[in-house]
Amino acid sequence: MPDQLAPTLVMGVLNVTPDSFSDGGVYDSTAAAIDRGRQLVAQGAHIVDVGGESTRPGATPVPVAAELARTIPAIKQLASEGVTISIDTIHAETAAAAIAAGARLINDVSGGAHDPDMLRVAAAASREHAARFIIGHWRGIPDPAQARSDYGDVVAEVRDALAVRAAAAIVAGVAAEHIVLDPGLGFDKTGADGWRLLAQLDTLAALGYPVLVGASRKRMLTEVLAATPAAASTGSDPRDLATAVVSALSAQAGAWGVRVHDVPGTVQALAVTAAWRAGRPAPAGPGLVAASAAPSVPAGSASNDRITLTGLEVFAHHGVFDFERDRGQRFIIDAEVRVDLRAAAAGDALAETVHYGELAEAIVGAVERDPVDLIETVAERVAGVALGFAGVRAARITVHKPDAPIDAVFADVAVTVEREASS
Repeated sequence: MPDQLAPTLVMGVLNVTPDSFSDGGVYDSTAAAIDRGRQLVAQGAHIVDVGGESTRPGATPVPVAAELARTIPAIKQLASEGVTISIDTIHAETAAAAIAAGARLINDVSGGAHDPDMLRVAAAASREHAARFIIGHWRGIPDPAQARSDYGDVVAEVRDALAVRAAAAIVAGVAAEHIVLDPGLGFDKTGADGWRLLAQLDTLAALGYPVLVGASRKRMLTEVLAATPAAASTGSDPRDLATAVVSALSAQAGAWGVRVHDVPGTVQALAVTAAWRAGRPAPAGPGLVAASAAPSVPAGSASNDRITLTGLEVFAHHGVFDFERDRGQRFIIDAEVRVDLRAAAAGDALAETVHYGELAEAIVGAVERDPVDLIETVAERVAGVALGFAGVRAARITVHKPDAPIDAVFADVAVTVEREASS
C-alpha cells in the first residue's frame, strides 16, 4: 500500500486547447503555454500536465497532427528548463513524441484502452526513461448523457477494471513501480459515483499502486456548490476552493497526487494538511512499535520470505468453447508472493507487508472480469496484479480448472507461471 505520510504531489493542468471545459482557448499558443507552465511551477506544481485534446463529454476529436503541433513545442521548451512534464493523451503517437521531447509521465484517461499501441509506448518509456504511466478509468469516449453510468457498485467495478488495466500494462512491459491509477472522476460517472470513489479511495490504493485524484473544477463540485449561497463570493472560480478541500482530503487518504487547475490554493491546502499530520503523535503502546524504533533492514539484503494464498475459488466465464463462456465455471487460484517480511515483523506493521485479504480481493476481481480463452492468460493477469502490490518481488501463480471439458477422467488441470518484478 502507498505510504500515507509521503507528500502528495501537485500536478498543474496546462490545456493547450481551444475547447477544454475550464480553460479552453486561454493557453492555446505555444508562447502562452510555455509562460503558463513556468507559472504553474513557480506556484508550487511538481508536475505540469500538458494536454492538446479536450476529453470533456461532447468534445470534438482532434487529429494527432494537430495535437502534436499544440503540445510538443511547449513540452520541449519546458522540459529543457527542468520542468517535469506529463502528456495528457489517449494517442500512442502523441505519447511517444512527448516522451522523446522530454515528458516523463504519460497520462492516459483511457488506461491504454483507446489506442492498442499505447501499452507498447508506455512500456518503452518505462524501460528507457523510468517514465510513469497513469492509468485512468473510463468506459469509452465520455457520453454527455451519462448513459454508461450504470454501476452496481462503482467502487468495486472501477477497482477491478483498473486492476485489469494495470495487469495488462505490466504484461506489456511497464514496470509495476511506474504505474499510477486514476479513478476517472467525471468519465461516465455521476457526481454521486465520484464522491463514493473519493470516500473509499483506500479501496483503490489497496491494489498497491499510487493513486492520482483529478476532481478539479468538475461538475461534481458544481453540483455541491449549487446549494451553497456563499459560493459566488469565494473568488474568481468558486470550484477552486472546493478543489483545494478535495486535495487536502485526498492527501489525508494517501493520494499520490492531485491534478488541479488552481495550483496555489491546493499548495496551501496541502501545507495545512502536512502541518496537521506533523502534530499527530506516532502510535506506540502494547503490541505496537513506533516506526523510528523498529530495527532497520539492510538495503539490498536478500529475503526468501513468502506469503501464500491457496484454494481461492472464483466463478468466471473463461474458456475456448461458447458454452464455457455462457455458463461459466469454477477456477481455483493459488498465489505465492515473495516479499521481505522482516520490517513488518519487527514493527508489527501492516503497511510493511501484503494484506492478504486485499490480495485475495484483487485476484478475484482480476479473474472475474473480461473473459478470455486460456487459463494461461488468466494466470498472467493474476501475476501482474500480485506484482503490483508494494514490496512484492516475485509471484508464483497457479490457476486450476477442475471442471474443464476434458473427455476423460481427471482430477485437475492447472497452469503455473512464475514472474519477477521489474528491477
